[in-house]
Order: sequence, then C-alpha cells, then structure tokens
Amino acid sequence: MRRTDGSPGRFDHGPDAERLDDGRLAAERGGATVLLLAIGLVFVLFGTFGAAVAAAGMARQRAAVAADLGALAGAARALDGDEKACGSAGDIAGRNGGRLVGCHLDGLDVLVTVEVAFTPLPGMSRVAASTARAGPLRG
Repeated sequence: MRRTDGSPGRFDHGPDAERLDDGRLAAERGGATVLLLAIGLVFVLFGTFGAAVAAAGMARQRAAVAADLGALAGAARALDGDEKACGSAGDIAGRNGGRLVGCHLDGLDVLVTVEVAFTPLPGMSRVAASTARAGPLRG
C-alpha cells in the first residue's frame, strides 16, 4: 500500500519498505508479543473456568456428605421425635459446612436436605443442594 505522495505506507512490504537493523520489516515488529499475550489470556480463561467447575463439584460433594451424615445423625434420634432428630441432623450438617433446609421424619426414616453455598467466580454465589434418607434396615 503506497500513499498518494509516493512514500511507503505502513503495510508496504515492497522493495522500498522500511527495514530494521536485523532485516525485519518495521510493520512486523511486536507481533510475537501480541500473540503470546493472547495465548496467555486463553490459558487464564481456561484455568478460571476449570477452577469454577472444580469448585461446583466440590460443593456438590460437600453437600452430599453433610446430608448423608445429617440423615444418619437424625435417624439415630428418630425415636426421640421429629424435633430432636432434625436438631441432631442440623447440628451435624452445620459442622460439615452445610445448612439444613429440610428435615422430615417418616416413621423411623429421616429425610434431610442440605445446601452448601460456594463462590465459583468472584462476585458470583451459587448453592449446591443434596438430599439423603436414613433409617433402620428393612427386609
């Protein structure tokens, strides 16, 4: 590309193009830096996405463990009534990083729902929930 005055343009790669001391064209200067920055940004984005997915998986697992242990603790106190069973389930769920959001005594079975809050990305809060049932063996 030549300007109307005949001087070489920015993207002119012809014989009159401005060359640097090492033989490279001036228009090609800094291209690798931009490419490396773009590749680095892609790695950071994939890493951030991977960390968010891992945080969600860990929160689901923590909710499942808290619900399971809460249901077992509640089932151990099922003969004492709904209030004692759910109180014991809530205590154990809380000690495992969860929050008891539902508890129901069905005969000697205890049905417990636990939520675990997590932050996959800064400024974004989510909740993972899990439900578990525990009671005496039938059969």
